Amino acid sequence: MKINLSPSLLQSVEKPARYTGGEWNAVKKNLDDVKCRFALALPDVYEVGMSNLGLKILYQVLNNREDIFAERVYAPWVDMEEKMREQNIPLFSLESFSPIKEFDFLGFSLQYEMIYSNVLNMLDLAGIPIWAKDRDETVPFVVGGGPCVYNTEPIADFFDFFIVGEGEETIIDVCDAFIEWKNEGCNGGRKGFLLKIAPLQGIYVPSFYEAEYDENNRFSSIKPIESVAPAVVKKRVIQNMDEVPFVEKQVVPFIDIVHDRIMLELFRGCTRGCRFCQAGTSYRPIRERSREHLKKLARKLVDYTGYNEMSLTSLSSADYSCLGELVEDLLEDYKDEKMSFSLPSLRIDSFSIDLAHKLQQVRKSGLTFAPEAGTQRMRDVINKGVTEENLLTAVEAAFKQGWKQVKLYFMMGLPTETDEDVKGIADLAKKVVDKYWEVTHKRNVTVTISVSCFVPKPHTPFQWFGQVPKEEFERRQRLLKDTIKDRAIKFNYHDARVSVLEGAIARGDRRISKVIYQAWADGAKFDGWNDLFKNEVWHEAFDKCGIDIKEYNERTRDFEEPLPWEHTTPGVTRKFLKNEWDKGMREELTHDCRRNTCTGCGVCPSLGVKIVDYKAKEAE
Repeated sequence: MKINLSPSLLQSVEKPARYTGGEWNAVKKNLDDVKCRFALALPDVYEVGMSNLGLKILYQVLNNREDIFAERVYAPWVDMEEKMREQNIPLFSLESFSPIKEFDFLGFSLQYEMIYSNVLNMLDLAGIPIWAKDRDETVPFVVGGGPCVYNTEPIADFFDFFIVGEGEETIIDVCDAFIEWKNEGCNGGRKGFLLKIAPLQGIYVPSFYEAEYDENNRFSSIKPIESVAPAVVKKRVIQNMDEVPFVEKQVVPFIDIVHDRIMLELFRGCTRGCRFCQAGTSYRPIRERSREHLKKLARKLVDYTGYNEMSLTSLSSADYSCLGELVEDLLEDYKDEKMSFSLPSLRIDSFSIDLAHKLQQVRKSGLTFAPEAGTQRMRDVINKGVTEENLLTAVEAAFKQGWKQVKLYFMMGLPTETDEDVKGIADLAKKVVDKYWEVTHKRNVTVTISVSCFVPKPHTPFQWFGQVPKEEFERRQRLLKDTIKDRAIKFNYHDARVSVLEGAIARGDRRISKVIYQAWADGAKFDGWNDLFKNEVWHEAFDKCGIDIKEYNERTRDFEEPLPWEHTTPGVTRKFLKNEWDKGMREELTHDCRRNTCTGCGVCPSLGVKIVDYKAKEAE
C-alpha cells in the first residue's frame, strides 16, 4: 500500500517538505528484492530527526545491504497530525510512502526522556498497539536505541526490545536473525524471534525480565524469567572506528534543519570524567578514527552532498589527538572550495582558540565554552578540571583575534551547590566582560550565559543524588538574575518544570510507564517544545496513577539499595561510581585515563575493548 498525499493537504500544513521525501541521496529500492524492512524513527519533528547523526549512520549501514531497506519516519507536527487523523492517513515512511504498520521493525532513537510521549503518539498514528503485550504477528517489532537505553524501565512495556550500545553491528545481527527466522517459517511466533535475539550482546528484551518491589513499594530487583536472557545486558561497542561504516551519502533536505551541514565524527568516547555526564560514562572508552580515514570520509561527504560547511563532531572534538594536523589538511584540501569548518565543542584553552581562528576564516561565528560551574570549588566537585585562569586565558586569546561574542554553559542544582556558587556564575561572566575591555578598551562584547537545571542520570557518580525541587531551582534562577548587573551579560535559563519531570522519568522504574501512558492519553506530546509542554497534564497523570513524583526525582538514594537500571550497563562499575561520588564530596579531582594510569571504571576489561589514541601510538 502506498500513501498518496493530496496537494490540498500539503498546502494546508506548515513546511510540507517535512512529508514529501524525495531528497537528494534518499534511497529507493524495489520492495520485491527486500527481505527485511526497517523504519528508522526519531520521535520529534523532521528538522530535529534529520539532524541526528546516529540515524544517518544506521540508514547507510542498513541500506548497504541489498536485501534490507531502511526508511525514515519522524513525528508529524501538530497541524499534519490533525489532518492525518481527520483523513485516516496512517503514519508513513518518507521513501516508499508505505504505512509503518507494514514494516518488519520500527526503531526509535531515544535521545532524551521528554520525547517518550511522542513515541506513544507515533505508535498510535501507525496503528500499532502501544503496549508490547498486545501486539501480534501483523505489526512490526518495536525497538529502541540511543542514549536513553541505560534506563529503559519507564518505557520497557512499550518496546519489544532495545539495542544497548553502538548499533552498527548489532542492527545487522538483528536483521540477519529476522531473515533466518522468517525463512524458518517464523518459528515460535513473535516470542520465538525475541528468544532468538535475546542472547546477542547488547539486546535487552523487557518481557523476558520481571521486576520486584519491597514492602516499602520501592524497586528491589529485576531478574530474567527466560533462560536465554542474561542477568546483565552489556552494551555493544565498536573497537575499530576505521572499519565500521560511516555516512558517505548523507540525505540532503529541501528545508533548513537544526544541523544543516556535514557532520564528520572524529572519535567516540570521552575519558575526562565529569561526574554529572552520562555520555562520558556510556560512550567509554576513547576510540579515534585515523587522520587518513577521516580525510577520505570528508572528501566523499563533500562530493556526495554539495554542502559547504562541515562540523568536526564528537563529545569533546578538541580532544582528537591529531586535530591540529587534520585541520591543516582540511584547510589545504578545500582551500579552493570555500568550505567552512567548525568545532562544536571547544576545550577551554588557547589551543582551541587558535584552531577556531583557523577554521572560521570563511565564516566566523561566536565561541562557546562550558565551565559548567561558577566557582572553583564546584568545578572540583564535578571533576571539570578547568580553572578560572584557563577560561580567562582562552577568552583573552579569542578577543585578541577579533571575537566579541562568547557563550558560556553552566548547570544549576549540582550536589553541594550554595548561593555563593550560583552568584559565582555571574562573577565569572563579569570577569569575561572585563577581560574584553582590558584587551580592546571597548564595550561591544556580548557574553551569554546559558544555565540548565541539573538532572541526575543513571550510571553517573551523581545517580544517587536527590534532585533540587522546582521551587528551589526557580529561587536560584532569580538569585542569579538579580546578581547580574552588567548589560553585556545575557542570561538564558531552562524551564525548571521540564527538568524536574525529566528527573523523575530518567531514574524511574517500570511503574512510570503508566504515568507516561496516562499523560499521553490526556494530551501530552512534544514535551521538549516550550509552547506545547503541558506541565499540569503530567502532574495530574502522576496523581491519577497514585505515584509520588518526588519519590523518583527528589529522593536521595541509599548507596546500597538496588537501582532499576543496573541490568543494562555501559560497563562502568558501581564501585567506581561510588568512589567518584566520595571524591566529589571531598572536592578531589580524578585524572583522565587516556594517557595516564587506569582509573578503574571497569569498561575496558568488562567489554574487551581498549583506548585508541593515534598520537599516543605515534609516541610509542
